[in-house]
Amino acid sequence: MSEPLWQPSGATVEAARITAFMRWLARERGVHCADYASLWRWSVTDLEGFWSAFADWLELPSTPRGRALEVGTMPGARWFPGVELNYLEPVFRHATAERPAVICCDESGARRELSWAELHRQVAALAATLRGMGVGRGDRVAAYLPNIPETVVAFLATASLGAVWSVCAPEMGGQAVLDRFRQIAPKVLIAVDGYRYAGKPHERLAQLGEMLAELPSVRHLVLLGHLDPGADPARFANAVSWAAASAGQHPLQPRRVPFEHPLWIVYSSGTTGLPKAIVHSQGGVALEHAKLAALHLDLGPQDRFHWFTSAGWMMWNVQVAGLLCGATICLYDGSPVYPDPAALWRFVGTERVTFFGAGAALFQAAEKAGLEPARGIDLGALRAIGSTGSPLAEESYRWIHAHVRPDLWINPICGGTDIVSAFVGGVPILPVYAGQMQCRCLGAHIEAYDEAGAARIDEVGELVCTRPMPSMPVCFWNDADDKRYTESYFEAFPGVWRHGDWIRITPHGGAVIYGRSDATINRQGVRMGTSELYRAVEALPEVLDSLVVDLEYLGRPSYMPLFVVLRAGETLTPALRERIRRCIRDGLSARHVPDELFAVPAIPRTLSGKKLELPIKRLLLGQPLEQVAHPDTLANPESLAWFGELARCRQEERGASAR
Repeated sequence: MSEPLWQPSGATVEAARITAFMRWLARERGVHCADYASLWRWSVTDLEGFWSAFADWLELPSTPRGRALEVGTMPGARWFPGVELNYLEPVFRHATAERPAVICCDESGARRELSWAELHRQVAALAATLRGMGVGRGDRVAAYLPNIPETVVAFLATASLGAVWSVCAPEMGGQAVLDRFRQIAPKVLIAVDGYRYAGKPHERLAQLGEMLAELPSVRHLVLLGHLDPGADPARFANAVSWAAASAGQHPLQPRRVPFEHPLWIVYSSGTTGLPKAIVHSQGGVALEHAKLAALHLDLGPQDRFHWFTSAGWMMWNVQVAGLLCGATICLYDGSPVYPDPAALWRFVGTERVTFFGAGAALFQAAEKAGLEPARGIDLGALRAIGSTGSPLAEESYRWIHAHVRPDLWINPICGGTDIVSAFVGGVPILPVYAGQMQCRCLGAHIEAYDEAGAARIDEVGELVCTRPMPSMPVCFWNDADDKRYTESYFEAFPGVWRHGDWIRITPHGGAVIYGRSDATINRQGVRMGTSELYRAVEALPEVLDSLVVDLEYLGRPSYMPLFVVLRAGETLTPALRERIRRCIRDGLSARHVPDELFAVPAIPRTLSGKKLELPIKRLLLGQPLEQVAHPDTLANPESLAWFGELARCRQEERGASAR
């Protein structure tokens, strides 16, 4: 095992919130854990004891509770029966005049700040407006909003009423939004007139009108003039401006609901077919997010927490969870690399952000661009870097260590929209090894299963969760008999959650993610996660991005093409082709050298930054382009054209050979 890249100091361990929790457990519950490993084992073997204790330590406001877990089977686990609570109660318990609740900057440099008092006032006012529109317990409020303070206000106002929140980012096209919102029949829609990205305005009023025509359930519209503050809601029926909807003084009285009452509906990526409408509970999210934020991200009232995200990615939901710990949440609206590649890093420095998270692709892009953020930017307040969305390569750990600050705690997490939280992550009391996440999260009984369903250590296997977590979905919306829910997670190993990632649990309790298990490279019986190949190829200075698919044909040898995006000025010369092949041969194996290499303009990615491995695989196996990926769900839909043309040419070649 290599030496740790980072070791926590004695002061860091002493100040960590997880240290305080462990001492409280020993004092109040008689549970003595000598280290994190023993704490994790207790948390997953005694779910009842762990979650009850954590709720008490958190002082989660609720009606008196009895058992934490009444039914422990999956699917169908039942948490905290009889408990009633509201997500807002632990949020506003932290209200103070000493620190702001929300800070927001956009790519133009415009800055806004919401005090806790102003956040409270706006939430109360909008809740009163929604109540006047007939919104009550269980009604859906949908939002078409960017990552701005109004989106946080709208979510909290909706949750306060016991209504159900759902948001899509305005960069999503109209059809993709309709594919989501039509499923849930919202009563109210809150929307912007447009947004700005990379210096360009994107008007959305025409699209909004088309969406409303297809959403007959919407009775009222709240219109926010984001591009044009004077945007007139009168052009739409039953519409009111955001300014009017959030004006005045009103009492805020969060309505307590049962623990498993729906809080929000989030969606699978939906690159093909209708996205899954995933329902999470008020209590499950409040408890799980407080655990993630306090114990695994180590957030508290002294922190300024920023995770670069759009409103439509589950990390927006995690970002809002900073409020559960009293942290100031710092939002950024716009492109992270406009007007230059250091734009987001300047925001982190100027706003004195203490915890900065982003998708792994952002750190990889910064490294490829030759950024050295610590030069010219004061990052002295920063103590932690988080990452998710795809595996963070070992080289990115070392880049952060060398070019941001060597004393930073690097804390990647891995989970997903399905649980809107993390299965594996970090804690500030363990060392960091380059390329590895530090630990399995508390209360998450994660294992690496082989094909027979046996747990393995230090071997790559399926990421499974063998016991329930509070933030697992209550259900999928309109999923009769939980059929789609069961098929999604529990078919491979009945009673055990299969997440769809390859994972290796290291001997010291860390974890390495190897990419999606349903996009595996299987060459001559040797399986390998795609992230291993990307790491090898993208280490070459000429290669900015890459994508590989393994096309297996019945009765024929498999075909594995590799697609690379090259740095400006580079071409795929014979010499570079050989260097790419050699780095794979030497770094992985001769079996995983691609059959063919292509230089492409861009790698298709979802709005959350994930590579479209499976849709491109399906496309090249013969499925029509319109069936494998919806352009409105992609960050760069124009990138599909190149792959569509390749698929067409391959089909013509196969047709000609068959004749």
